[in-house]
Amino acid sequence: MRYLIYLGIFLVGALVLSQAIAMIDLDPLPGDILYDHENWHIHIPVIYSLGTATVLGIAIMFFRR
Repeated sequence: MRYLIYLGIFLVGALVLSQAIAMIDLDPLPGDILYDHENWHIHIPVIYSLGTATVLGIAIMFFRR
């Protein structure tokens, strides 16, 4: 049960961080979601978000001990 909670926190963190990373305007990586349609431009940096969430999760686990 504990792992499901950690997975949920990991995914929510990735979603929140994706918006912050999108404002930095990094180059897209394979696996990122891009959607261009007339006036709409949506870029969701999945790889950067998952990497950042992983690093933050490891840092939190390290400092809790």
